[in-house]
Amino acid sequence: MDVADLGLPVDVPSTALFTDHYELTMLQAALQAGTAERRSVFEVFTRRLPEGRRYGVVAGTGRVLDAVENFRFDAGVLGFLRERGVVDEDTLQWLAAYRFGGDVWGYPEGEVYFPGSPVMRVEGSFAECVLLETVILSILNHDSAVAAAASRMASAAGDRPLIEMGARRTHELAAVAAARAAYVGGFATTSDLAAGFRYGIPTVGTSAHAFTLLHDSERDAFRAQVDSLGRGTTLLVDTYDVTEAVRLAVEVAGPELGAVRIDSGDLLLIAHRVRQQLDELGATDTKIIVTSDLDEYAIASLRAAPVDAYGVGTQLVTGSGHPTASMVYKLVARAESADPKAPLVPVAKRSSGGKTSVGGRKWAARRLDGHGVAEAEVIGSGPVPEGLADRQLLVQLVKGGQVVTREPLDAVRDRHAAARAGLPLSATQLSRGEPVIPTEYV
Repeated sequence: MDVADLGLPVDVPSTALFTDHYELTMLQAALQAGTAERRSVFEVFTRRLPEGRRYGVVAGTGRVLDAVENFRFDAGVLGFLRERGVVDEDTLQWLAAYRFGGDVWGYPEGEVYFPGSPVMRVEGSFAECVLLETVILSILNHDSAVAAAASRMASAAGDRPLIEMGARRTHELAAVAAARAAYVGGFATTSDLAAGFRYGIPTVGTSAHAFTLLHDSERDAFRAQVDSLGRGTTLLVDTYDVTEAVRLAVEVAGPELGAVRIDSGDLLLIAHRVRQQLDELGATDTKIIVTSDLDEYAIASLRAAPVDAYGVGTQLVTGSGHPTASMVYKLVARAESADPKAPLVPVAKRSSGGKTSVGGRKWAARRLDGHGVAEAEVIGSGPVPEGLADRQLLVQLVKGGQVVTREPLDAVRDRHAAARAGLPLSATQLSRGEPVIPTEYV
């Protein structure tokens, strides 16, 4: 059974109000002006990566497809718009029949991107496309930011697994999306059961400090947990004295103890001491898990420590200092009339302050060097050069309003690992720097 098909009580019946007021007022004015049905092309891109980042990660595409399918103006939504006087009655009648019937192309979820990359292209009438701007951006900006942070953390962790545990540090619905994005970026498991239920992500967890404090002694707490969960459980050893807790943990569980978790203090120093103590006690296979406000820099600093897994919360779900990918949704081409055969005309914003855009319906391809490593992101609006024809990045996601590309989350996760591996080695450096490959327009 595909658990994603079950939905969750936190799912909403319609995504139509996940938009901004002015999307509907633009719609009303365009309907009155007779321009609403002009064929249009919108593109999602970012003008720059967050400072110091070498690449971005496309995440949230699957959620965007769900949102587009559920973008419906039912009676309750229409009643709200009518009561507030947001749009007139003619526009409400148009909205009542709204179904997106256009096409969506995009970078496959899990792929990397760079400044200017057209990570998603939405085509259809102006009216049907403009309404989707806010919901598409809200999903892609959040999920891509979390996935980028997760990717950097996964790179820093190497082959050591990462546990997503940030649900208590963000909105309850954002927590589910963040766990999904973290999995795309390379995390192995999540503590959030809603994410496990909705997306099939493996879930883990044993106990917190409250469980130890509940009992009359640390020994009693350890005994209760081992009796209930078995010797392979993970015991939290920093409630009181770490050295004594490790001794008690092995005494209670024996050398078959699965793992100990350290959640405070000088993790580098404590991890070395705990490893030595575990080995001396014969628990040579007992693993060490560390938590405590980790980010990619802290994880990298622990690379030489005898740590077996990391649990990350706050820094992950907030994008490790960059909670948005700063993507925008811009009209890049439109027809001169509502005639379906009318040719597309490139359009672009022209302004100061770095907010310009490049007009035209674009393709994107990644040029590789002689070793098969990415060397440039090539973007154009004319014919695709012959040498790049088989390196194009955009795939069709929606055709005529019907979703045509849906993938298992594990396939998306694998794609990201492969995409990151195809970048120059400097992509994984944590030091500040420019995008690892340049963007070229042809």
